[in-house]
Amino acid sequence: MRLPPLLLPIFGALCSSAASVKSPRPLVLWHGLGDSYASDGMVQFGELIKEIHSGIFVHSIYIVDNNDDDRKACFYGNVNTQLAGVAQQLSDIPELSDGFDAIGFSQGGQFLRAYVERYNDPPIHNLITFGSQHMGVSDLPTCSRWDLLCRAARGVALGAVYGQWVQDNIVMAQYFRDPTNIETYLSANHFLPDINNEIPDQRNSTYAANFASLNALVLLLFDQDRTVVPKESAWFGSESIPDTKTGAQRVLTDKTIIPMRSQPLYTEDWIGLKQLDERGAVILGTCDGEHMQMNRACWEPIVKQWVGGID
Repeated sequence: MRLPPLLLPIFGALCSSAASVKSPRPLVLWHGLGDSYASDGMVQFGELIKEIHSGIFVHSIYIVDNNDDDRKACFYGNVNTQLAGVAQQLSDIPELSDGFDAIGFSQGGQFLRAYVERYNDPPIHNLITFGSQHMGVSDLPTCSRWDLLCRAARGVALGAVYGQWVQDNIVMAQYFRDPTNIETYLSANHFLPDINNEIPDQRNSTYAANFASLNALVLLLFDQDRTVVPKESAWFGSESIPDTKTGAQRVLTDKTIIPMRSQPLYTEDWIGLKQLDERGAVILGTCDGEHMQMNRACWEPIVKQWVGGID
């Protein structure tokens, strides 16, 4: 139906006004170990975000566009290869072309940080990570009794964590950082030492420049976390000297943790973290509970403040 001529100017003004209304900045999610991009929990979280920020575009990163295979890929695969695929995936989404905010759950957090450092095109504006292992883990994540996929991967990794096959194929081994065997970690692990710029003659200034370009870095730690060892890795803390062992994992005291601002990575600013912190762009937060117990009282204020801004 054609509009009457007298209504055309009014209609044109309304269209112009509607076109000037901007949508919230898009959001990208990266799930954690044992999860998948379209699991019930991930879908529900995305829907809750849309209730908070009406009109927001949300994309959940996948390694394989199939729930079962995507879950397998968070245990088995080469992280560097997976990252390259994700970078291409994000660059192919038109809604993300002007940049986006990002939330990483558990290992998804350090993977998103690696994306910022290595690619960042399109760029991340605010990066939020929940219980991530930014300084790695000094014991491999535990598995539930019935999670056979996880238990199999963990068993293989523990057998030869710095062996070439394990480092090329077991995801959790690629952020294992043994404080009693740093030299082997630096030479055998081709993911975490690289994104942390820990190798003296291979430090990449682009990583630091890209990471420092973030508007904000929000790091959430779970105060009762027994899955991530040490839990302070979520805040760029790391284990200094191993303490005693209880069961399958180390028990750490406060004295064995090197906090973020005492790390050489920070003091010498290998990745731009100090630069971010000195301009007030690093926000440290705590969530009550065990690893990935996503209490709404913790995540909702974060999402309201750091997600869905309008440029």
